[in-house]
Formats: sequence, structure tokens, C-alpha cells
Amino acid sequence: MLGICLGLQILARSSEEHGFHQGLGWLDAEVVEFAPQMKIKIPHIGWNEIDYEDPTPLFQGLRKQERTFYFVHSFHMRCDHREDILATCRYGIDFTAAVHRNNVVATQFHPEKSQDNGIQVLRNFLRWNP
Repeated sequence: MLGICLGLQILARSSEEHGFHQGLGWLDAEVVEFAPQMKIKIPHIGWNEIDYEDPTPLFQGLRKQERTFYFVHSFHMRCDHREDILATCRYGIDFTAAVHRNNVVATQFHPEKSQDNGIQVLRNFLRWNP
């Protein structure tokens, strides 16, 4: 399964967006708002670079200078387990940009709006065989 933006956030056990809501609970995580005191523009809209350490099939073929993706969100996922985090992004804080557990991957960014990088991620997902 590939979740995109809200598709990532719904995997958490809970979300603060527009009140408290339970998620699917597939990940030990919660979705929280970017803190207003951080003095960053909310919603986070635009191009940002993601960072990941371990080679992953989802990001295969991306070079270090080609890790820029398009984001549109006001909330972000806080994971309890580092091993669920596939990639992070820096926007005032380091936040979860992609997750992976078993046969589920999800991105906070929008691959469908991320030009060549996004097309590569979508191709990689279609070829992925967990």
C-alpha cells in the first residue's frame, strides 16, 4: 500500500487535526500540528529536500542532489519507533517525511506533484516486491 499525505497521517493511532481523532493505528505514531511558536509559515507549502540514511527501494535511483519533493500540510507525524521512519524533512524541525512497515509505505510529500523525483518514487513503488 502507498499512502500519500493524509494517507500517511491516517496510519497513526491518533491525529489532532480539527480535534482529536483516532487513526488506523497501523503505526505507533501521532499526528500533531507544527507549533505556532516556531515562527514558520503554516501550512508548509513548497519544495523541500528529504533526508534518508538506509538505501530503500522507494528512493532507488535518486541522487543526493535530487531529493527535493513537494509538500502541502499543517500537521506532521511523530513516530514512536525510529525504524518506522523512512525519510525526514527539515521545516523548522525535523519531521517524518516517509514511513515504512511491512508492505506499507507512505509519504507526507506529494509524489504526484514532485515532477521527475515523484515519478521515480511512483515507479519504484510499482516495482516494489516486499
